Amino acid sequence: MPNDQNACLTLPSGFCFDYANFYGEGKVTAADIAALAERIEAAHAAVEYLRRTGEVRGHLSKDGLPEKVLFPQLPYIKEGNLNSPTSIARLKAFGQSLRYKVDAVVSFGIGGSYLGNKVLFDVHCGEFWNYKLVEARSGYPKLYFSGNNIDPRRTQDLIAHLAAEAKAAQGGRNEKYKVTLIVISKSGSTIDTMATFMVVYEALKQQAPLIDVDVVAVTDPAEGAGETLLGRLAREQGWPMFSVPDGVGGRFSVFSEVGLITAACIGFDIDAFLAGARAMDEACRTGDIWRNPALLNAVLKFIAAEKYGRNIEVFMPYGDYLKSVAEWYVQLLAESLGKRYDREGREVFYGRTPIVAVGTTDMHAQTQQHQDGKKDKVVQFVKIAEWEGDPVIPDAFPGEAKLAAIAGITMGQALDAARAANAEALAGDGRFNATFVLPRLNAFHLGELLYLLALSVAYEGELANVDAFDQPGVEAYKRIMGVKLGSLKKQFNR
Repeated sequence: MPNDQNACLTLPSGFCFDYANFYGEGKVTAADIAALAERIEAAHAAVEYLRRTGEVRGHLSKDGLPEKVLFPQLPYIKEGNLNSPTSIARLKAFGQSLRYKVDAVVSFGIGGSYLGNKVLFDVHCGEFWNYKLVEARSGYPKLYFSGNNIDPRRTQDLIAHLAAEAKAAQGGRNEKYKVTLIVISKSGSTIDTMATFMVVYEALKQQAPLIDVDVVAVTDPAEGAGETLLGRLAREQGWPMFSVPDGVGGRFSVFSEVGLITAACIGFDIDAFLAGARAMDEACRTGDIWRNPALLNAVLKFIAAEKYGRNIEVFMPYGDYLKSVAEWYVQLLAESLGKRYDREGREVFYGRTPIVAVGTTDMHAQTQQHQDGKKDKVVQFVKIAEWEGDPVIPDAFPGEAKLAAIAGITMGQALDAARAANAEALAGDGRFNATFVLPRLNAFHLGELLYLLALSVAYEGELANVDAFDQPGVEAYKRIMGVKLGSLKKQFNR
């Protein structure tokens, strides 16, 4: 058990969970954790059983049938697993087939079929990928996201942009401007994704021969009676298919072909990403919470909510390209733990409300509320210890004392000084916060972070006695929306 001054769990990779501002006197205490010992032991045993069997007590699919939960299998590449040497090789071959041949990829998906993919794109590519020359992208295509909203203006803007790009590229490397549309939907009936995909698909086909359009489907691979709408379309149209695997909810799917297809399109290191997830999974096999960062994270946040009323979680990475990690985490936390009923059917209304914030940006927007508002929050920071390329702030105006005072330090040092000041100010007023420290921002450490968060919600679901793998609240609006769309269709056809 650590003391208050040494509350940092560091893995052999250098990944660190610094919980000094979350555990100790005036925070979550050793006595709080000791009182929960039996429940913690049971939660760990349940997750170990999940790892071995894929079974979660009481978990049913949205159709009310028993369903395995297989996301813990994803970091392990072996024959018979969801990620096999064959499937990974096929993904990589697909990525290579795009290089210097396809000009643009448009990825259509929503929820986990968008959020995880956007994380991989942002971390690997950054904001200016699509402005780079093809050589600077190592031949990989430009990549755009759509289908994550039914937005008429942005959809039309995307179509117009691709048409303009095609005209500007005439006489270039390819005779035609080649666009690959990747449509991601387990069923093929995801309204947001399919509506946008169909609009873009038809509009780009009308740009022939200027634009050449291919489609790749990522869907349930079942055939026969279990074949999905998108699976049938893909077979009829001759589109290549990748898999949305059974037993992996969308919020966990970044480690599957759903997310890895984006990785393949941009040259992201798939092997290192899964190796990071695997290293985190192996680190979290122990039932000792002081050596298991996912379990410790879950225990601290569960106690903070249940005993201390901290029912909001602000996820605040320090770095622009990590904002999408916070957005991905919002879905993970909200869908996994926002539950009306426990496993015995009792109304519990469990779960923290997740909030996206980015440092230093939101220190000038949200921190006033974090520091002086209700004490109902935990704040989770993410720090990059060493940036690849870290400019020194120059003494550009030596006559200005306030500007000269920050000259000579790096931007990364200034960024972390801001985070540390924020953390210290919050802690000084009894406001719980913790920091995940990634040694560098790369595929391996990103895999560690995302997998830790995924495993944490599995542990917390057990602590709270709720099913972390269903989402019945989502189905409620879908039923209503279906009726409303049917009414619109009838009105339109009159």
